[in-house]
Amino acid sequence: MRVSRGSFAQSFDVSRETIGRLDRYEALLNKWNPKINLVAHSTLGEVWHRHFADSAQLWAHIPDYATSWLDFGSGAGFPALVCAILAQEKQPALRFTLVESDQRKCAFLASISNELGLATRIVPKRIEALPAQQADIITARAVAPLSKLLALTEDHAHKSSVLLFPKGNRYESELTAARKHWHIDAQVIESLTDSGSVILRIEDFARVE
Repeated sequence: MRVSRGSFAQSFDVSRETIGRLDRYEALLNKWNPKINLVAHSTLGEVWHRHFADSAQLWAHIPDYATSWLDFGSGAGFPALVCAILAQEKQPALRFTLVESDQRKCAFLASISNELGLATRIVPKRIEALPAQQADIITARAVAPLSKLLALTEDHAHKSSVLLFPKGNRYESELTAARKHWHIDAQVIESLTDSGSVILRIEDFARVE
């Protein structure tokens, strides 16, 4: 599915107000990117598909009961800030914690959050230094292999947490490697934006003893 600005509202069932917030996000991304290299320059012309739609597709797989969302290595805000924008319209009680060790990227995330009034907390730390969060939803995009992600996630999940990890075409080898150390119940969901990619939705995982 190819998603443009014109088709985004219909694809993800959002209002003109949400599209307007994403417009502002795009403008600020274009303004900041030359200074701190938030995303590859070659993807700026495809922001709505490569970044906004790729992030927004996670929304269909979150639990209704969720009130807390934890995102590791947030970078330019994908997927967490896009989903925080959707949450303003769809699930206003949902609160987001974005963990990013790069201070400059934290400044960008804070700028977007403040301007758009998003329910976010920006944490300028390494993931390993984060106190236990017990989050309902945990996400990470292009942060680490699955086995390491599960190790990073372990202290921040509870028995009903849902993990959503976008992965590329090597996801099967990542699952195989991770299962040497973890029992994993993973649902493999085909990506809407890239036929070679998937979303791993994990509800149950535990260390192999």
